Amino acid sequence: MDGAHNVLQGEAREMTRYPMYPKSPFLRLARWTARAAGHPMGFTLAVLVILGWAATGPLFGFSDTWQLVINTGTTIVTFLMVFLIQNTQNHDGAVVQLKLDELIRAERHAHNALLDLDELTDRELERLRIHYLELARRAREELRQRGRDTGSPELGMEWAMDMGESSH
Repeated sequence: MDGAHNVLQGEAREMTRYPMYPKSPFLRLARWTARAAGHPMGFTLAVLVILGWAATGPLFGFSDTWQLVINTGTTIVTFLMVFLIQNTQNHDGAVVQLKLDELIRAERHAHNALLDLDELTDRELERLRIHYLELARRAREELRQRGRDTGSPELGMEWAMDMGESSH
């Protein structure tokens, strides 16, 4: 345990000493862009650009070039936004996953085998999902019979052992 703890402390010190990701210009740009695009002013600006473009239609005789300007502009913006927003989504997803992992780890009755669900195969996840569906079915039955469905029923962690063996 001491060795693992020391390794984690060392990694934490490294992340503190060299926080490369938070200082990344791309990450800052991605976060700023995601916030700006999701803000009402971002939407208002986009509507104003479209209205401005539409208003210039008669000046340019609704020409092919006039149409090409908006098509090209929106294509470029969309293409770039996909990468920026995906980066932000990846980051936010990792943050949420770590917070959930910490809640599982900290909860005394939680099963730590659930910490790395994102590493399981689709087949293993489906087996686990079926297991939880059965727990839900039992809880609904308990609710019908006794008027309550609270508590922390045992999972029967045999499935975790089976999945560990089936992935090798």
